[in-house]
Order: sequence, then C-alpha cells, then structure tokens
Amino acid sequence: MMNIVLLSGGSGKRLWPLSNDIRSKQFIKIFKKEDGQYESMVQRVFGQIRAVDERATVTVATSRSQASAINNQLGAGVNICVEPCRRDTFPAIALAVAYLHDVKGIPGEEAVVVCPVDPYVSTDYFNALKQLESLAAGGAANLVLMGMEPTYPSEKYGYMIPDSKEKVSTVSTFKEKPDLKTAEEYIAQGALWNGGVFAFRLNYVLKKAEEMLGFADYAGLFENYQTLPKISFDYAVVEQEKEIQVLRFSGEWKDLGTWNTLTEAMDENVVGKAMYNDQCSNLHIINELNVPVLCMGIENAIVAASAEGILVSNKEQSSYIKPFVDQIDQQIMFAEKSWGNFQVIDVEDASMTIKVTLNPGHGMNYHYHQNRDEVWTVLKGRGYAVLDGKRRPVKEGDVIQMPIGCKHTVVAETELKIMEVQLGQEISVHDKVKCEL
Repeated sequence: MMNIVLLSGGSGKRLWPLSNDIRSKQFIKIFKKEDGQYESMVQRVFGQIRAVDERATVTVATSRSQASAINNQLGAGVNICVEPCRRDTFPAIALAVAYLHDVKGIPGEEAVVVCPVDPYVSTDYFNALKQLESLAAGGAANLVLMGMEPTYPSEKYGYMIPDSKEKVSTVSTFKEKPDLKTAEEYIAQGALWNGGVFAFRLNYVLKKAEEMLGFADYAGLFENYQTLPKISFDYAVVEQEKEIQVLRFSGEWKDLGTWNTLTEAMDENVVGKAMYNDQCSNLHIINELNVPVLCMGIENAIVAASAEGILVSNKEQSSYIKPFVDQIDQQIMFAEKSWGNFQVIDVEDASMTIKVTLNPGHGMNYHYHQNRDEVWTVLKGRGYAVLDGKRRPVKEGDVIQMPIGCKHTVVAETELKIMEVQLGQEISVHDKVKCEL
C-alpha cells in the first residue's frame, strides 16, 4: 500500500481564461472519459493511482483556496493537508509529512512518495512510483528521485546528472534551469529532468524539519506556518543530501503547463459548443459558455472561452500570456466549492447576480452578512433552507429573502440550482460570518 502526497499549487494564469487564482490548471475538465463525461488532471491522476493501488493513502497538500475544489472533484476518498498560508515546497512537504505521521498515524519508518498533482502520464509512471517507494523503504539512500529521460533540451526544468546509465544510480550533481545551449550540453552529459518526484522515509523529513524549521510536529508546524522560511525542497533538502539515488524513467510524462502543451494531450479538437469549417487546421476550441463559437479558416490556434474571458491565440504565442493576464483586474467569475459551484452572471454598483449549483446531499455553511441583503430564486430541484434557525422546504419556483443579519443556509436533496441576487453598497466575498447551526 503506497503513501502518496500530491502537491497542488499554482495560480493557473498560463491557462487563462479557464483558470484563475482559485481554479488552477489541474481542475479544468478537458479529458474525455469512456462514458463521455470530462475529467480534470487531478481526477485523472487520482483515478490512475486507484487503478494501480486501490488501498493507497493519498494526501493532497494544497492552499486554502484550492481545498474546496479538491473536495468537490475527489470527494471523501482523499486526505487534504491545507497550508495556512503560501510558503514554498519544503514547508508544504514538511507539514504534509507531519500530518501523515501525527494525524493519520503512519509510522516514521514508512516511506512516502511526493509528486506534482498534474502530470500527464500513463500507468507505467505509477508502477515506477511503487518502485520509488520500495527503494526509499529499503534504506540504501535517504532520498530517491525519479529522473525523467529528456525528450528535448527544455529550459523549464532543473537537471540532474547520474553517475551511471543504470536504471538506479547515485547522482553526480544537480543543475538549475538552464538556457537552451546549456540544456543541450547537459543532455550530452546524460542528464535527466528533475520532475519534482521523490521518495523518503517520514522520519527523514521530520528530522530535517526540526533542524531547519524548528518544528517536527503537525501542530507546531501549522500554528507557526506563517513564520517559516520560504524555501524549496530542492534547495533545502535535495541539493544538500549526500546519500541520494535516482530512478530513471523513460515513459510518458508531460507537464501540461501551457495551452500549447495542453492541447497536445487532448483527445478531441472541440470541448463545448463550437463549430469550425474545413479551412481550419491544428485548431482547438474549449468553450464553457452556453453560446456557440464558430471559427473559419483558423490555423495553429487555441480558442478558449469561459465566464472569466475569451482567449484567441496562435498556439506558440499562447505560452506568453502571463504578463497580459497579470494586467486583468476582475473578480473571480466561476469557482468550485465543496458543495457545488457558482458562476457570476451580472455585476452592478449595488448588486450582483450569481447562479449557484449545489450537489445532492450538500449544503452551504450556516452564515449571515453584515452589509448586504440576499434573494434566492430556486430554478431547479428541491431541498431545504434554514433561516434564523427555522427550517423550510424549498423547490423550483420558490423565492426566499434574507435581509442583513439573517442567518441562513440551504441544503440540496436533489441537484439544486438557485439564482442568488446580492443587494448592497459594499458587496464583498469577505462579508460572511459563519455560525453554528
């Protein structure tokens, strides 16, 4: 049985407009399953882990802003270790390891594999993770890394140069992300990509955490997290370790970090309502809007449309959108929550209209607002609302009013769609006071 920590971070700006500060690339549903439904990168990886080891302990180390989306997409079958604030990968991994040890009761001598949450990989990758964990558990090295055999001289990855060409080798040296010419030189020396995949015994990182962060227990790390240094696991641990091995991996492994690389992994050219004529070539369209998109004579391009905006880009140029997206200042228009999702429909100076979808059996937190009134119109489904402690059934066509200070929640018995109108001069996501029901 494997212990796996999936690192989930990032703001997702390179895949705008389908991603934003809350909805990072790993949550975009673009991979078509056999049943015709779509799944995200994190759902795909989680399903692949379960296929290889259905009893694996899977923990996602993430920020508060992503916890709801993970709950929504993966359900109760995954542990979530939430960072109190953003630091770097060493504090995040130390907190996750302490969580496994102190909260989940996993013994310190057991091994754990740490890897990104969003690689595009096949089953052989997860079989290699099992081998990686076995090597770490065997104790021949304190740290075992997976080295990806490079397919081109990339400037995006760090490199490691092994001492031999054997499948398992000690490591001669690590190299930072290079320019193109230097990357070619590294590959000529037999270098492997450092994909951020490694395994170790829990006690090893707990000891490092005590030495460098001052805490090795979950409670201490969590309570003092904001004071911990921002330092990467590579710099703090990997590059300083003498007893280290690398497992060579030559299977499929892609980092789908840009529209250009993401579309290469898509099974189809169109997701959502879209059409294109026969003069188009190498075109991908992803449309989350409920309006049709039509493309004529477009070549080597990506068209992506969502509530956040619309991107029309040459595929090669799509890799350079981040500085432009940084200039866009608008509120989050779509987000997944643990109970469902919401999409902002309209924003005025003193009102906001939001379409809310609650999944069956789920409900919002019991809360009230200090600066706005709210009106709910039930569009579909049934459930019940609680207003100032009084429960009432709700169904399609019902209208519910909640003035400032009214404590309220709603729970879905079937899928429940609600149009929520917020009214007030100071409408803010921060105007929410949670209560006990």
